[in-house]
Amino acid sequence: MNLQSYNDQDLVKLYITGNENGLQELLRRHKSKIYTSIYLLVKDQYLAEDIFQDAFIKVINTLRSGRYNEEGKFLPWVMRIAHNLVIDYFRKEKRTPIITSSDGMDVFNMLHFYDESAEEKMLRDQTHKDLKAMIQLLPDEQKEVLLMRHYADLSFKEIADLTEVSINTALGRMRYALSNLRKMLKTKEMTYKG
Repeated sequence: MNLQSYNDQDLVKLYITGNENGLQELLRRHKSKIYTSIYLLVKDQYLAEDIFQDAFIKVINTLRSGRYNEEGKFLPWVMRIAHNLVIDYFRKEKRTPIITSSDGMDVFNMLHFYDESAEEKMLRDQTHKDLKAMIQLLPDEQKEVLLMRHYADLSFKEIADLTEVSINTALGRMRYALSNLRKMLKTKEMTYKG
């Protein structure tokens, strides 16, 4: 049986009906694109392999449970699962963006050349917590672009490629995300003053 002539949807049906070759062909067909998109985000080969495996475990579980219903959109569906796992990883790690100066020093580390008082540390920690909570309130597309840009340090071209939108759309989502965060901050400040 020549599975290369099958489309993705037929291969999914084949796998669901018990033929493992359907999944193997899907893996062969899409592995490098999915793995590369994960690797571009995490920039670590072993971590990318782990997330790739986690993504396919989710795919297999969803297919076996009969919950798959993305008619003819197998690859975008798997890419979405992979991206969500990457975002979960960054969220769990609570990675802070690294901003380096021209001589390669981390700007945030340079800012802490004085002894921070307990009150200043508390205020900084609370601000970080508030910002993380506000990011969670953003619509998914805006949250994704913001996390990819600031936490995974991707260019807008890379973000556009990974999310399968134009660069202008990626830029627009970033603009909306920042605008929404500003509005939330203003509302929070008003609450403190009131």
